[in-house]
Amino acid sequence: MRILVIGSGGREHALVWKIAQSKLVDKIFCAPGNGGITKIAECIDIKAEDIPALFEFAKKEKIDLTVVGPEVPLAAGIVDEFKNYGLKIFGPGRKAAQLEASKVFAKELMAKYNVPTAAFEIFDNVDESNKYIKKIGAPCVIKAGGLAAGKGVVVAKTVDQARQAVEAMMREKIFGSAGDKIIIEECLQGEEASILVITDSKEVIALALAQDHKRVFDNDQGANTGGMGAYSPAPIVTKELFKEILEKVIYRTIDGLEKEGIDYRGVLYAGIMITKDGPKTLEFNVRFGDPETQVIIPRLKSDLVEVMLAACAGKLSRIKSLDWDNQACVCVVLASQGYPGNYEKGKEIFGLDKVEKMKGVSVFHAGTKIRIINDVGQRQESEYLTNGGRVLGVTGLGDTIKNAIDSTYQAVGKISFEGMHYRKDIGRKALE
Repeated sequence: MRILVIGSGGREHALVWKIAQSKLVDKIFCAPGNGGITKIAECIDIKAEDIPALFEFAKKEKIDLTVVGPEVPLAAGIVDEFKNYGLKIFGPGRKAAQLEASKVFAKELMAKYNVPTAAFEIFDNVDESNKYIKKIGAPCVIKAGGLAAGKGVVVAKTVDQARQAVEAMMREKIFGSAGDKIIIEECLQGEEASILVITDSKEVIALALAQDHKRVFDNDQGANTGGMGAYSPAPIVTKELFKEILEKVIYRTIDGLEKEGIDYRGVLYAGIMITKDGPKTLEFNVRFGDPETQVIIPRLKSDLVEVMLAACAGKLSRIKSLDWDNQACVCVVLASQGYPGNYEKGKEIFGLDKVEKMKGVSVFHAGTKIRIINDVGQRQESEYLTNGGRVLGVTGLGDTIKNAIDSTYQAVGKISFEGMHYRKDIGRKALE
């Protein structure tokens, strides 16, 4: 089989790495890919959002399966476009992708089908928003209604912070049209967990549990990011709790979509807050999480390509269960100075060769590129440069979460680039 993976981050590197292990696969392309992905796939200079170019490439290269990593092409309808011409593609269509592309759509669907979530109101007016904030007080949560690259959520500890967030989203348009409508909701207290499943709209297969770390600094301080690290499994979710989440969140959502006439095939990700009143849904994503994928995929022993093909065909019932490694996995994201704000690119990365020799450790590239250099003897050599906010996801396996943490941070200590920063407490919650 010839596979095309769309995207350029750590999630896509992990997916390419896993797909390359399948006996079904002969050739992998990645568009646009990154420096690390070039080692195991042919990277194609087509942006993830350029659906016409991706479509033409898939036709020309006789791609047997396309796997979509990021949310933007899904929201733009890439799956519908490919399916219209008989091209096999893994991911939900445009209508189903509204679960992530429109927080308004997601919250209204949850309210209609009794999916537990935070109490909320939707606004398209600054003055009305501020009146509501005054009424409910702080803390509260302000969310941009549309896609904002994982950064469109502000947990406001004071009324002033809440009003500033409303101004920034609705008047200053820091997230563009994503801030045309906003959601103001109660601030849930508890611990977060990430629940990912693969579905063909009828059957559901759960992936391993994971927990993400969204805030940029230790102890969950600082701005929200795309994710600064993760670990799997997530001990906070017991078997009983997991069953409750599947029944009240996952199944109700998929059934609700079906009642709305929407077919959902692909990965469904639910961000869950485990509160004293039970699990409540923070958000939905319509694709593999990042960096959750980097800790889930290394634990998966089954052939991922087989599962994705079954989901595409509506025959997921053929996959009786998935085989998982009992080891724990931890991923620490190494980020550029300034992330999630402005940051510089082009910093040389040192130490990757040392980490390659470590057993049970993988480095998934997120924001990197390769620069080819020629020495005096005309022997080609290459070096890796930073090319994004989140640069690398250093991932380690261990018999326990503590061992996985130790292994991962030992590897982190061997890597360096100018301005590199990372959280030093990834996985600590699991130990507590």
